[in-house]
Amino acid sequence: MSSSSSVVRCPECGRDNRLPAAAGGVPRCGNCHNALPWTTEAGDGDFAQVVETATVPVLVDFWAEWCAPCRVVTPVLEGLATELAGTIKLVKVNVDRAPRTAERYGVQAVPTLMIMNRGRIVAQRAGAAPGPELRRWVDEALVTA
Repeated sequence: MSSSSSVVRCPECGRDNRLPAAAGGVPRCGNCHNALPWTTEAGDGDFAQVVETATVPVLVDFWAEWCAPCRVVTPVLEGLATELAGTIKLVKVNVDRAPRTAERYGVQAVPTLMIMNRGRIVAQRAGAAPGPELRRWVDEALVTA
């Protein structure tokens, strides 16, 4: 289960902002009002609230602590969340702590990435990939989202 909020530093002005894990709209910096990268976690108890009710497309990262490719993909995904601030929300789901959610979505390998829009899976892929390939995949999925 995720915490109810996290602190995100604005990439534009450097101010720390508290963001809820689940909310509507696009989070904006309280100081400069630019869109903030929205990265949070979800688990079995709050996945629906954090992901399925989001008003922006959600990039879901099903991962595990023991997974080396997951550790390689994490900074790429966080970079995408920053580049696409206001456009996507990045939600990380640890499959060892959220086995029911992983099972519900048929996750058989980690990392498994999904783009979801209002609870509907728009795109899905398993395995790590280089940053430019993941960016293309996200961009193509956002066109159909």
